[in-house]
Order: sequence, then structure tokens, then C-alpha cells
Amino acid sequence: MSDSIHPIAIHHLPPFITAPGQSDVLFNVVVIFMVLAIFALGTFYLRLHSLPETMAHKSHKVQYELVAVLGLISLVTHNNIFWIAALILALIDLPDFSSPLSSISRSLERIAGKVDPASEPVPGEPEPAADHPAAPAEQPSVEGKA
Repeated sequence: MSDSIHPIAIHHLPPFITAPGQSDVLFNVVVIFMVLAIFALGTFYLRLHSLPETMAHKSHKVQYELVAVLGLISLVTHNNIFWIAALILALIDLPDFSSPLSSISRSLERIAGKVDPASEPVPGEPEPAADHPAAPAEQPSVEGKA
């Protein structure tokens, strides 16, 4: 085989055309670029997809779980409406209805006489430690008997 160029071919070849038997540098560069681009795009997609979960992480447990389930459903079904609903739910701060309602129910039970107020723990008071038990009420006082 001769290394001469065919007489009909142009005499100036672009640099991306390689000679027979040589490695194709442009192909190798494009393959490496595409692999890196796919990994970068996948990382960006998954990070963007988990955005509502990271925003709802500081909120209530129920709200966080709802946002996580909506995000998972949108990832599996490829329906963007679930991701938008998760994002909106993560942005809205839901009011706490359970604490006032449980306080009302405890108060109503106490008024009705169904619960002994002494056995119910008070939220503001710490409970006595186990290694220092409180003195029983039946013990007589030792003060003034000496």
C-alpha cells in the first residue's frame, strides 16, 4: 500500500480525520465527554428531583412523609404533577392541629373526671429521677422529735 493520497481527494484533510490504523482521538474525547455529561446530568436530575424532600426535611413528620411519597411517585410514574404537588406541599407550612386538639381532649377528660389529674404528667414539669425517689407520704416526719 502506498501512502499517497488518491488523485481525486483534496490535498488538505481536516485534523479530525485519522489515517488508517491510527487511534481516533476525537472519538475518544467525545466518548469521555458523553460519559461525564451523562453522569452530571443524572446527578443534576436526581438532586433536582429530591429538592422538595430537602425543603420539607425541617417540617413536621407527616408533611415530610407526604412530600417523600409524592416525590417517589413522580420519579416512578414520570408525572410532573406529583413533583409540583410535592414542591408546593414542601413550601407551605402546615399548622399544627394535633397539639391543641390533644390538649382539649385531655382537659375535657379531666373535667369529666375520667382521668386522675395527679397521674397525668404535666408537660412543663420534669419527672422525678429514678435514683432519687420521692419520700412516701405515709412516713412520719422526724423533725421535732429529738
